[in-house]
Amino acid sequence: MNEIPSLAQLARQEAKPPTIVDAYGRAFTYLRVSVTDLCNLRCVYCMPEEGVPWVPREEVLSFEEIVTVVEAAAACGVYKVRLTGGEPLMRRDIEKLVALVARIPGIRDLALTTNGVRLGSYAKALAEAGLKRINISLDTTDAAKFKQIARRGELGDVLAGIASAQAAGLAPIKINMVVLGGLNDNEVAEFAAFTQERPVEVRFIEYMPLEEAKGCAMGSGNFGFIPNDVTKARIAERFGPLEPLEVGPAMRGPAEVWKIPNAPGRLGFISAMSAPFCQHCDRLRLTCTGELRSCLLDGGTVDVKSILRGGGKRADLIAAFKKAAALKPEVHKAWADIPSAKMSRIGG
Repeated sequence: MNEIPSLAQLARQEAKPPTIVDAYGRAFTYLRVSVTDLCNLRCVYCMPEEGVPWVPREEVLSFEEIVTVVEAAAACGVYKVRLTGGEPLMRRDIEKLVALVARIPGIRDLALTTNGVRLGSYAKALAEAGLKRINISLDTTDAAKFKQIARRGELGDVLAGIASAQAAGLAPIKINMVVLGGLNDNEVAEFAAFTQERPVEVRFIEYMPLEEAKGCAMGSGNFGFIPNDVTKARIAERFGPLEPLEVGPAMRGPAEVWKIPNAPGRLGFISAMSAPFCQHCDRLRLTCTGELRSCLLDGGTVDVKSILRGGGKRADLIAAFKKAAALKPEVHKAWADIPSAKMSRIGG
C-alpha cells in the first residue's frame, strides 16, 4: 500500500480524468464501498426479522485491502467514495478507515450512509477523521412505527445522531426515506417539511426489491409500492408547486432534485423502479466480501479479493474495474426479473 501523503501534498493533487468508461459512454468517478454486512436493525424492506447469516469475518475485506482498492480506483479518476454496509458504524474502528481513505490522493468527496442509531457516538470522530458528508436512513418520525419498520433500535437515538452530525459540521446532511405504501407514505409531507426548517436534503426512495424482502412488496404482504410521482404530488398538494433545481455534473446523483419555494433545504426523488436513472450512473460498488458489482440491481460481479490475496498488482485491480464496467447494463431489468441480491452485503 502506498505511503499516506501529508495534507499539504493532498492540497496540490489535481483531479485525474476518468479512464473507466463503459460500453455506453458512461465514465466512472464514484465507488461505493460496503465495509460490513452486519446491521443492528432488521428493516422490513431489507431482511427478515430473524436476520440473515452473517459473512465469516475472514471473508470480509480488511481496511488495508479496502484502501488498496480505493487507491487503484483513484488512479483511474474516481474521486467520490461512499462507505456503506450493512451498517458501517458496526465495523470496529470505522473512523480509522475514514482517515485512511480521506488521505488517498485524488479522493475529494468522502461520504457515509448510516441508519443513525450509533451516530451520536461517532459523528465528531468521523468528521475529525475527514468525513465530509453523511446520509441518514429514517423512514418515520413515529416511535411505534419505527419499531414496526426497523424492528430494533430507538427512534430517539437516530434523532440524536442527526443532531450530532449537524453539530460536527457534516454537510450536507441527507435524510433517506424509503416510501412504503400503507405503512409510512402518509408521512411524506411531514418529511418534506424538514427542509423548511433546516438546510438538509430529504430524499424519497422507491422501494427496491432485493431477495428476502421481495415477498413484502407490491401489495402481496405488509406494504405496497408507491411511485415517486405520487409522492411528489402529495407533497405539492400541501406546499404548492415545487421548484426544480439544476444540479451540475460534479454533484449529479440518482436523485431528481426539487425544493419547496423559499425553503433552505431540498427534496430528492430516487425513482429506481418507476423512472430508472441508469443513463447518468457513474458508480461501481465494492462489496464487503471483495466483489466489484456493476449495478445495484443487475449486471455482474468481478472478484477482487482473489487479486488482493493472491499477490495481484494495481494493474490487475484496474483491469478488474474495466471488466466490471463492461458488465454494466444500459438499463437494469424490470422489477419481476431482477436477480436475487443481499442488500446488507452490497451496500445500497
